[in-house]
This record gives sequence, C-alpha cells and structure tokens, in this order.
Amino acid sequence: MKPPAIPITDDHIHIDPVNGRGIEAAKDFRRGGGTHIFLVTKPSWSLGVEPSTGEDYRAVFDTTLRVADLIRETGLVVYPVFGVHPAEIGRLTERMSLDAAAAVMMAGLDLAARYVEDGRAVALKSGRPHYEVTPEMLAASNAVLYHALELAADCDCAVQLHAESGPCADVVDMAGRAGIAVERVVKHFATPDTPLMPSFIARHEEIPALARSGRRFTMESDYMDENSRPGAVIGPKSVPRFTRRYLEEGLITEEDAWRIHQETPSSTYGVDIALP
Repeated sequence: MKPPAIPITDDHIHIDPVNGRGIEAAKDFRRGGGTHIFLVTKPSWSLGVEPSTGEDYRAVFDTTLRVADLIRETGLVVYPVFGVHPAEIGRLTERMSLDAAAAVMMAGLDLAARYVEDGRAVALKSGRPHYEVTPEMLAASNAVLYHALELAADCDCAVQLHAESGPCADVVDMAGRAGIAVERVVKHFATPDTPLMPSFIARHEEIPALARSGRRFTMESDYMDENSRPGAVIGPKSVPRFTRRYLEEGLITEEDAWRIHQETPSSTYGVDIALP
C-alpha cells in the first residue's frame, strides 16, 4: 500500500546535536515520511545554562534557533516552541528563594514571548512539575503557568503544557481568566480525559478510537535526543510509523490523518501546514 500524500507532524520533539543524534534524528523522521516538527526547547541545564536572570535563557533560545536552521536544510518544516521547563523551579531553588526562582522563570517566559512576537517562535512552553512537590512550590509553579497563559493571550499564540499525567482540568479556569482559548492550551503527553487540546504519544492505544469519534488532537514522539537515553520517549520515526500503521490497518481514515496532522495543528498554532 502506497502511503497517501499527507503532512506528518510531530507536535513535540527535541533535537540536540551536542548531547544526542542531532540532525541524523531529524533525517530519520523525514525518511520515515515526516514533514513538519514543533521543535521544543530543552531544559536550560541540558544545554549547559544555569540561569540567574530571564535574559540567561536567550542562550537556550538562540541555540534552538540554530538547530532549527540545520533541520530545515534536511527539507523539514520547523516550528520552534520556546519556554521554561517547569522542572527548572527545583534546580533554581537550590540557588535562590522560591519567589526569586518563580520571578526568573517568568522573566524567561517574557523573553520567549518576544521571540514569538518577532516571528522566530510560534508558541510558548510552560507547565508545572509532574511529580510531587510542596504546596508552596506547586503554588509558585501555577503562578508561572498562569503568567505563560497571559503572555500567550497577549501574543495570540498557543502554549504547550508540561504537567502531571491526567486531565489538568483546573487549567481551563486559568486559561479563561488569562484570556486564552482552551483549544490553544496543548496538553503535552496527554491522556484522553483532558479538556485541553491533547497531544498524544504516537503509540497511545486510544488514538484510533478517538480519531474515529472526530476528536481533535495531535501526535508527538517527545523524542528527547539524549545519548544517555537512546530512543526516549519514543524514537524520531515513531509519529510517521504509527500513522502509517493506523492507515494500513484501517484504524484511521485519510481524513482522520489530515485532521490530526494538518487541520488541528494549523488551527491550534496559527500556522499553515501544507505539503512541501
């Protein structure tokens, strides 16, 4: 069966030429049939940055832009997503107070929003720790997340949310207060019970049933591109491979695939996804 001519979009992937396979991983995605990626910034420490101010995140964002340019040379379309990983609050509080850590993270998001306004990134990334933390740290993390939602509303862009497994239903109210449509708050590594815009790991067993029901969602690999954790979370070929499998086995239709890989990400992020 010849695969249909449709875009194949990975909604959340990391490419790291220093600590991982780098451009070879991007080439794997393209060889598998992939066409578009949302390239998400890695945590600052993975790039050797230990921020003390928001401006220190510029090194992270500029590195990601250089990687994006290299990936584009392979023929892929790249949409950068900039932000501050929610786990940074734990590392920052080893060196400063909780309030100071939250302020640094918010300032880093302010900087990320300027890249969006300049057209160099298409969305923000924020969230809260996906592991148990103190009530005080959770409250500070939610304040950072709310700040990201407000910035996204001002920039008219989407936010990718890295948070605990589960619905994150309280974020619906946060988004409403911040003035951003809940359809533009993307729950990375989603579960079907979320009221936010789900981005499912490509191997998620409920993708076929959700697609047949008309549910809007995207697919991702969350490939980390770290030599110390090869193939984590799943490999760069995974989104095209699983999409092809679902199509070949009749589990999703070509119309479903267009909705997953073109219509939904285009409307969510305000980009125009089209075949090269």
